Amino acid sequence: MATQFFGTRLRALREERNLTQDDLARLFDFKDRQTVSAIETGIRRMSAEELVLAVERLGVPLDYFTDPFRLVGEGRFSWRQTGISADKLSEYEHLASSWIALFRTLAPQVGYKTPLMRRVLNLARHPRFEDATLAGERFVVEFDLGKAPATALIEVMERELGILVLMVDTYDGISSATCRLPELDTILISRRQVEGRRHFALARELFHILTWDAMPPKHFVEVKATGGYKLEQLANYFSAAVLMPASTFERYGNWENLVGNCLITQLNSVAEDLKVTSSDLLWRLVTLGKLKRVVARSLPEAVQSDNGHNDIDGELPELFSKPFVEVIGLAIEQGHVSARRAAGLLQLTVEELVDLLAMHDVEFPIEL
Repeated sequence: MATQFFGTRLRALREERNLTQDDLARLFDFKDRQTVSAIETGIRRMSAEELVLAVERLGVPLDYFTDPFRLVGEGRFSWRQTGISADKLSEYEHLASSWIALFRTLAPQVGYKTPLMRRVLNLARHPRFEDATLAGERFVVEFDLGKAPATALIEVMERELGILVLMVDTYDGISSATCRLPELDTILISRRQVEGRRHFALARELFHILTWDAMPPKHFVEVKATGGYKLEQLANYFSAAVLMPASTFERYGNWENLVGNCLITQLNSVAEDLKVTSSDLLWRLVTLGKLKRVVARSLPEAVQSDNGHNDIDGELPELFSKPFVEVIGLAIEQGHVSARRAAGLLQLTVEELVDLLAMHDVEFPIEL
């Protein structure tokens, strides 16, 4: 792997051990801490002898420094979750890191180019909810997401924005996450949510990517339907506008005269068209002034809070994504990684890896 990562990993280990640069200088028999600082910032490379010394004196395996399929002191994650412990989140983050590092390492080797520049949302310094809504509406128009934006969102994120979107099996309680690397943005979505929840989570993580530099999200965030800290509320307003732009409702007529079961039937029908949940649609209509809040509150709690209309036992999206799987297939074919190593990092058997590639219409490149 590139030796410039050695310094990053050394700094991460030092901080994890609560050591100072002076402590490391003494450990390496350097004259001063400036040498440690130069290594950590990439100005100076670690020699082979210093690498061996680090392994011996810090008590870590050699692959802590040399394994390219790790994110150590690099990726910044932000998780949307409910009721899961920090230890379990950290455990899953370690697992997800290996998938992202796998792609990050192999993609350039097989000719997959990451974007030269990142897109950002041009929001006010202290954005209002109206600003986030307007940004969502403009995003739909500028990227031509069509009448049901949810169905085109992943393609635009992958093709136009260069974002890696992975559909994954998460621990219970994890909804979605964003990982920020200098050269790669990744979104993780729990695929075992109802379709509408997946789409809302996807748009919400997109907001965090597009505003990360100006408004970096917290590491762990408790998902709430309403309320919560302002950045998450802004993300929710943006997501609602992306998935349900105001112009969409022109073709569905007047909502004000609908009540009771007639309103619920219409909500479910339109939610199915837009690939969102009925509850998200309900409150978007309230925000747009097309339904009165008192009418929304009169509906059954199941409609207000979530939606059984979208069947969670329906067809799931394929695991990971086609670009991700294509890169792995090419890397195996070209000898950049073995099938066994790739399968192990994905927590699959080689036979399951073959099946995964087939699910994405990627031919397994070697004979077993």
